[in-house]
Amino acid sequence: MNSVPSFDLLIIGGGPGGYVAAIRAAQLGMSAAVVEREHLGGICLNWGCIPTKALLHSAEIYHDMQNASAYGIEVKGVGFDIKKIVERSRTISKQLNKGIGHLLKKNKVTVIDGSARLDGPGKIQVKTTDGKVSSLSARNIILATGARARILPGLEPDGKLVWSYREALVADTVPKSLLVVGSGAIGIEFASFFSTLGSKVTVVEALDRVLPVEDEEISALAAKAFRAQGMEIHVSATVKSLVKSKNSVAAAVEHNGKTLDIKADRVIVAAGIVGNTENLGLEGTKVKVERTHIVTDQWCRTGEPGVYAIGDVAGPPWLAHKASHEGIICVEKIAGLNGVHPLDISRIPGCTYCRPQVASIGLSENKAKEKGYQVKIGRFPFAANGKAMALGETEGMVKTVFDAKTGELLGAHMIGAGVTELIQGYAVAMGLETTEAELMQTVFPHPTLSEMMHESALDAFGRAIHF
Repeated sequence: MNSVPSFDLLIIGGGPGGYVAAIRAAQLGMSAAVVEREHLGGICLNWGCIPTKALLHSAEIYHDMQNASAYGIEVKGVGFDIKKIVERSRTISKQLNKGIGHLLKKNKVTVIDGSARLDGPGKIQVKTTDGKVSSLSARNIILATGARARILPGLEPDGKLVWSYREALVADTVPKSLLVVGSGAIGIEFASFFSTLGSKVTVVEALDRVLPVEDEEISALAAKAFRAQGMEIHVSATVKSLVKSKNSVAAAVEHNGKTLDIKADRVIVAAGIVGNTENLGLEGTKVKVERTHIVTDQWCRTGEPGVYAIGDVAGPPWLAHKASHEGIICVEKIAGLNGVHPLDISRIPGCTYCRPQVASIGLSENKAKEKGYQVKIGRFPFAANGKAMALGETEGMVKTVFDAKTGELLGAHMIGAGVTELIQGYAVAMGLETTEAELMQTVFPHPTLSEMMHESALDAFGRAIHF
């Protein structure tokens, strides 16, 4: 009788949560295996975070070259090849995918290509890519199956005229006109990419502002910038129907009690995501699913003993770095390490790589007030920063939210060039429970964009020097 392969930890899903959890488990001396049905690295590395940033950087270079004369540089005949832009993006993803495989091999993590489902306490059933079915056992199982694009009735992607993020990532053409449904990070990044390459972009958002998870003041500045770039934006609006013709789509959009008729060559639907909880064998277990996401406690435990869930399948915020951090917390708790801290999602930075970039962490001004805080708000504009002027990037602002009583940094919100890199400074500050006193006493290098972070903190307490 053949014995069933057994591991200390089995992970279903090899995305940024799953593969990081596996590596950390191996570091702690645990035998670990990852079952992945498609691509190591998950959606983020293969069809999300990384390839979109590659596309957006190509668009940024194109934009800079078009405006090179502002820097005293003459460039003629600027153009682009969308196929080569996409090819570069896909090459980067493939390179990183191989890198993840190398890391797992280096750490002696067993990788199994196939689909897996729970098959009783401490067991999973695996169907490999060649169709064979086998069983594995483990003392602990982590579900890291991620999420997928939400499909709205009547707005189903067809791969030709109506795209999800996957089709948008491998576009073979830049449409003359584009309708983007949803203005979260995914929708706005694609809107920014195609707009920069010349598409006439219209954005439709059901909520009352674009980038609705951001601070309201930042959302307003973003909307102003997008409109100045030529985007048409409709908020508090919903797409009621799409009518396809041979090479275009007619959308009926309900806005302020009226119906707008919008025609576009292509449509991108970016209206949120749903967790991948199907076909996992959750039936008959104590794993609870709410609104397509698995319910967990602060240590990523589900209701079923020995079964954990991390990343997008376990709920928002749907961010790769959140998934990775949850994976580490989960594994370290399983290993019984001392000093493991639960994840505080209020201290997770979020970034949107549009033009201008947007980044934030913690409470917005209004959220802080709703929670009962008396706040002090600091602001500092890019236009008053020497490095921003030297870069020709004077559009933007850094905003900080402090508790007026204690000086605690409650939140930080940025819009402008490079802010997706700057935000980590505030993430470290919040992790160290920094108050305004420490930020004011910190020496920031000159000339840098980071000086605005200092000035914003100073401004909150009436001490800004350069504004």
